[in-house]
Amino acid sequence: MRPMRLQALLARAGVTSRRKAEEMILKGLVRVNGEVARLGQKVGPEDVVEVAGKRVELPKERLVLLLHKPKGYTTTRLDPHATKTVYQLLPDIPGLQAVGRLDRDSEGLLLFTNDGELLFRLTHPRYGVRKVYRVWTERGTLPQEVCRRLLAGVALEDGPARALACRPAPGGAILTLGEGRKREVRRMLQAVGYPVKRLLRLQVGPIRLGDLPPGKWRRLSEEEVQALLREVGLE
Repeated sequence: MRPMRLQALLARAGVTSRRKAEEMILKGLVRVNGEVARLGQKVGPEDVVEVAGKRVELPKERLVLLLHKPKGYTTTRLDPHATKTVYQLLPDIPGLQAVGRLDRDSEGLLLFTNDGELLFRLTHPRYGVRKVYRVWTERGTLPQEVCRRLLAGVALEDGPARALACRPAPGGAILTLGEGRKREVRRMLQAVGYPVKRLLRLQVGPIRLGDLPPGKWRRLSEEEVQALLREVGLE
């Protein structure tokens, strides 16, 4: 490990986001080699970093997995109300976290990583990582005029939302969004009078679902991981 700023290490280790790590350091909750840490302090492989008395270590390697989430699975690790979760489909890897969510009835590409900083950047609206969805609606193919409404933006209860791209497709449309609010695609299409019947996520940033079967997962190649890092400014 090359020396890095302490707040970056805490984020990379999945302790918290970089911003919250800075707050923890300022509050004196982080120690380096037994001493209260300083904001902006750099640490290397020989340093012992502790938060609340517990040692913090980086994962031995950065992992990013791609799962083709089937319908009926919740994106959670522990949920007393869920009989099927996405983690039941994955290997038991410490620190592995879902990059955003797909609701239980949605399908398609779902990424997982053990890198906290990558997770944060892929999910924070500031970085505008594009997500592509194939949708089928209860009223069939979206007319061009409805696509234009989605591109212009529609009002939702938590603020306006708009598609970055929209084109009609048989039975529905293909939509591109730059953020990932809860059930955003479904709520946007409901707002324009085209309730979603089926939703399949095809792409996140440069990563495509491809022909991976439902319920199966694969590890991203090093080239794909590097493309993700470039997408969010980590390379």
